[in-house]
Amino acid sequence: MKVTEYYEKANGKTLVSFEILPPLKGSTIHQIFDALDPLMEFKPPFVDVTYHREEFVYKSMPSGHFEKVAIRKRPGTIGICSAISMRYGVDAVPHLLCGGFTKEETENALIDLNFLNINNVLALRGDARAFEGQFVPEKNGHKYAIDLVRQIMDMNQGIYLDEQVNGAHTDFCIGVAGYPEKHFESPNMEADIINLKKKVDAGASYIVTQLFYDNKKFFDFVKACRAAGIEVPIVPGLKPVTKKYQLNSIPRKFYVNFPEELVKAILSAKDAAARTQVGIEWAIMQSKELKAAGVPGVHFYTMGDSAVIQKIVEAVF
Repeated sequence: MKVTEYYEKANGKTLVSFEILPPLKGSTIHQIFDALDPLMEFKPPFVDVTYHREEFVYKSMPSGHFEKVAIRKRPGTIGICSAISMRYGVDAVPHLLCGGFTKEETENALIDLNFLNINNVLALRGDARAFEGQFVPEKNGHKYAIDLVRQIMDMNQGIYLDEQVNGAHTDFCIGVAGYPEKHFESPNMEADIINLKKKVDAGASYIVTQLFYDNKKFFDFVKACRAAGIEVPIVPGLKPVTKKYQLNSIPRKFYVNFPEELVKAILSAKDAAARTQVGIEWAIMQSKELKAAGVPGVHFYTMGDSAVIQKIVEAVF
């Protein structure tokens, strides 16, 4: 079933969903199952599985020189989605990226997903490589998420890259990302919402937000989206902060701000366990307020920490 259908059929009830990372290359599917088994008691209608672009490492050659080699450390997104669907009977939502993929590779991935009866995708641009100052698309790849949305919508109309192909019509439900504190590359929030509206007009049918720690920023974001004519479901994404170093790493990576009250509580906690509890209680507070406001769902970024997410969801749902 499509993600949007779950929200429609919930009749105002707030649903809960989770996002997981593929394990590092060489791991087994049981690492995914071990992470998800405790969360299935909450009956999520779907689980997101992230996609990861290639990374570059330098390998020593017999000649003594170093050679730059592309590797993908977390492969298997499509296979993981299929395994999740078979084991738990829930829908899996793979992420698709512009970064690191050509249009043909994207088309082939969509064909695989269609064969597996996976009909939800989250379309993202993805991040720049670590050594690049800005995002650089692959040759014959997409530069923006809206271009990825358009390719998926073309396939929904039976339009493939090869004009000679009279292809089957796919039926993908497309999600896109939203940024309550704006995308870091946008000049201002107004411009960011204009771009988001374009993605929705191109075919996206729901929005999942970047993580945030101040619910007012989310509510203001939703209000601005509605004023701009964006009517699709907007789902808040949450990730608890449970470690002191995250006060620096999360803003640097995700370009979000921490409320001063949360920062003080983390810094004044007496030990690691107390800091984790502060993060759990803050996420519980956020979740309860969002649920009371009638959000369609709360989407938790598990980041391999299912035990913490389980405690939060137990307290709210």
